[in-house]
Amino acid sequence: MHVTLRQLEVFMSVARYLNFTRAARDLHLTQPAVSMQIKQLEASVGLPLFEHFGKKIHLTDAGQEMYAYSQSINQLIEEANEVIQSLRGIRYGHLKVSVASTANYFATRLLAAFVRRYEGVRFSLDVSNRESLLRQLDANECDLVVMGQPPDGLGLEAASFMENPLVVISPPGHALERSVPVPLQALQAETFVVREQGSGTRTAMERFFKERGVHLRTGMEMSTNEAIKQAVEAGLGLGIVSIHTLAAELETERLHVLKVQDFPILRHWYVVQREGKRLSPVAQAFKDFVLRDARKFIRLPGLD
Repeated sequence: MHVTLRQLEVFMSVARYLNFTRAARDLHLTQPAVSMQIKQLEASVGLPLFEHFGKKIHLTDAGQEMYAYSQSINQLIEEANEVIQSLRGIRYGHLKVSVASTANYFATRLLAAFVRRYEGVRFSLDVSNRESLLRQLDANECDLVVMGQPPDGLGLEAASFMENPLVVISPPGHALERSVPVPLQALQAETFVVREQGSGTRTAMERFFKERGVHLRTGMEMSTNEAIKQAVEAGLGLGIVSIHTLAAELETERLHVLKVQDFPILRHWYVVQREGKRLSPVAQAFKDFVLRDARKFIRLPGLD
């Protein structure tokens, strides 16, 4: 099989968009030129990479395999380029970081501080839920992930760099504010607005209360911390969120943190990568920066 890098570049663009016209626009080529590259690649592979259903195209099984290998090849080329640039003494490179939605409240500050030190670095930041982050790690789609502790047995390396306290929040003037501390049993009479099943916060919350024999009444599930905070502020129930998400609400006193028995639930933030993954110089520098200096740039509102 004789394949050129140009053919792989064109193939990856078509596979990404599943549209020849958008791929041509992205690559600044004509559509016939894109079609020709794909035909030559398919001829070299000996199998069709795309199949057409009406006006839509889809990857064949061979196309899906080729797309996975193309991504790996492209990443290796990027890593080689960054290593060579590093050896030449140039602080240069592209960093791909994905973070849990809760971590996004401080991730941009970390990245801003990092690129001030390495001005030649470009980065892309993806904010997603826990399930998507684990999928990205499995598919090797990013350099590093910032998230809660990942599950064991997935071939991941995780290093803790900071505590992530979970607290109970209420609207101002809630009756439980008069109890210090609030007994855990008192929470059973309240309705809670909670994160969706599978989220790190939801899992930690359920484990915490199960260990103590406390059953919470959940009224609504929300897919974001912002939705939970707005629901609590509107009086729809209490919530449990990371303290990192509350800086603005505590400063303006739109929400209060209840002083609950055995709280906060102490989780940790981790910087995660695939086991054995060779990080580019830029990715390694960012990982070292997070592990060494993250606490300097992140404040814990209400717990200082």
